[in-house]
Amino acid sequence: MKITVLGCGAIGKLWLAALSGNHEVQGWMRIPQPYLNVNIDSLNGEPFYGQFTTNDPEFLAQTELLLVCLKAWQTSEAVNQLLPQIPESCPVLLLHNGMGVARELSRCPNPLLTGITSHGAYEENGLLHHSRRGLTHIGPVNERARHYGHLADILHDALPDVAWHDEIDAASWQKLAVNCVISPLTVIYDCKNGGLMAHLPQIRVLCDEAAEVMLREGIHTDGDDIYEYILHVIEKTADHSSSMRRDILYGRYTEIDYITGYLLQRARYHGILLPEHIHVYSLVKQKEEQNAPFSSHLSR
Repeated sequence: MKITVLGCGAIGKLWLAALSGNHEVQGWMRIPQPYLNVNIDSLNGEPFYGQFTTNDPEFLAQTELLLVCLKAWQTSEAVNQLLPQIPESCPVLLLHNGMGVARELSRCPNPLLTGITSHGAYEENGLLHHSRRGLTHIGPVNERARHYGHLADILHDALPDVAWHDEIDAASWQKLAVNCVISPLTVIYDCKNGGLMAHLPQIRVLCDEAAEVMLREGIHTDGDDIYEYILHVIEKTADHSSSMRRDILYGRYTEIDYITGYLLQRARYHGILLPEHIHVYSLVKQKEEQNAPFSSHLSR
């Protein structure tokens, strides 16, 4: 299978390497270069080193899967630029934090899928660290994508575990709730995930607010369920630094508008006020604005 990975950050490189075992793959980068080196400390239990072609338009024209591993705020513009260059039969799988990008791509003629992953990866001194093995959930966004469940098997063979969902909304909202709590708080308190155990009352309020919106969205949950799940995630990833915190530390634009920002959009739609989420959103945006003069990753 010919697969193009759009976005070659840590997660993009991880999938590029994993898929290269059984498929023809290439990377696609904002700034083209002849090839891309990928050096991983451990991929499925083994060190990995590979060199991949990038930005080959002939390969792109024959691509059978476009796997998009960009930041949420980068995604719709980059995908729209490539759509005229790939076959209309080529499925497009969005793999990013947050929600809302699928709505921006609602006119996409291709089979459109979205996914969430709990794999963790970061790059340091040219070495990619696969810091946390996790689960990946994928499912269809438009009607054309409903017949692509076999993609879950293909991805699972490369980087387990991967699950297919005929309805992906529940899994997406659960991941959004986790990100709405953990990501901004690790920025505000400048701590790893485990440090959030010192802020349980605030976490409780954020969970209750998120649950109110999720119930209006048709997701069967409550504040207790979200709170217990988030405490489990914090405990399991205590030594992990959220991608949002790393973005702030490195002077990059964050995905807050597609995480807390999306939750606040849906809350306004339902006529719900979320004062604690508004508060944490504003604090993260303040830190973004402090970085803005130095960042090359600016908002659209």
